[in-house]
Amino acid sequence: MQEAPVMGIVRLTPGAHPRLQAGHPWVFAGEIGQAEEGLQAGDVVRVEASNQRMIGLGFYNPHSQIRVRLLTHRADVVIGPSFFRERVQRAWERRQQLLEDVRACRVVHGEADFLPGLVADKYNDLLVCQILSFGMHRYFGWIADALEEMTGAVAIYLRSDVPVRRKEGLPVESGFYRGQAEVHQEIKEAGLLFEVDVASGQKTGFFFDQRDNRRALHPIAGGARVLECFCNTAAFGVHAAAAGAQEIWINDQSQEALTLAKENARRNGFAHLVHALSGNAFDLLRQLESAGERFDLIILDPPAFAKGRKGVEGALRGYKEINLRAMRLLKPGGYLATSSCSQPVDWPAWNGMLGDAAADAHRLLQVVYRGGQAADHPILTAVPESAYLKFGIFRVWPVGAC
Repeated sequence: MQEAPVMGIVRLTPGAHPRLQAGHPWVFAGEIGQAEEGLQAGDVVRVEASNQRMIGLGFYNPHSQIRVRLLTHRADVVIGPSFFRERVQRAWERRQQLLEDVRACRVVHGEADFLPGLVADKYNDLLVCQILSFGMHRYFGWIADALEEMTGAVAIYLRSDVPVRRKEGLPVESGFYRGQAEVHQEIKEAGLLFEVDVASGQKTGFFFDQRDNRRALHPIAGGARVLECFCNTAAFGVHAAAAGAQEIWINDQSQEALTLAKENARRNGFAHLVHALSGNAFDLLRQLESAGERFDLIILDPPAFAKGRKGVEGALRGYKEINLRAMRLLKPGGYLATSSCSQPVDWPAWNGMLGDAAADAHRLLQVVYRGGQAADHPILTAVPESAYLKFGIFRVWPVGAC
């Protein structure tokens, strides 16, 4: 089979099409007025407005609240190997154009690369993929062909082990899809070496999205006493050490993550600077404050506290708690490098939370740097969900000290 034929028509309710015509690829179940009977998960369907005008072609899934994920707005396109090859080629060429080094990077960033429900990260000759939609799962063989051809990868490892797969009617799974390679890969970022565990590390093993933000630490980390909470691979801490930090305290709740973090410090010659602290970061920050510890630079890179809109209020409480505690632990004029990867928490809400935390901590914040996700994690303006990472560096002063 060299194409995925259009299996039926999905017609929208009146007024449901403006967002889709503007470029958003998700058709929700409540927006569908009529769908042909017998459609199966992963079928290609033609989406029409209520007046029968074509909106686009996409993958249908009766199991998901996102009932259709649009692939194209063009009527003359055939969904098949050539289609996916062109999409992957476009994404890969963009990385080659924008990044200094493409040996380790994100190759495909889902909806923002016009391949909804697919993530592909490159670690040397190994590709690690997350398949988050039924259509991508059904036709992944074609996509895998294109990924291998474009990147020269010799193996593909699946990290489709996320709970959202169940909402798509898909099993949770991980393991090699094609070929074989070491699941522990050594990658290089800005001349620094990092060991990555693609089989059991968070997400696909490494957070490429924070690449630019890690480099932003270099002008402020010299001579600093540093605390990195939620350290994972300790990529921020290693960058701070490379910039001349004199002491690095790293914290993670996962003992496996701490072991890997210490190994990354060793690989770069900074093992003597590192103090590893296991446990819950909320508890640790309170304990350090009670013990009278003070730092020049504190880095907070927590996991997503909100998975959906219903979790925003609780997430903001959590973010406020850790940022308030960190502000109190800083020496006057110290730096707070803090982030949020919770997409439902937008910039205004996040900025408001930081302002509230500063007020309650009796601190003033000077903005030093604001950043987001790196260039291999593009943002599609029609898809707000593609913009998720918020990062800032702030100089922190006690009220009355200035």
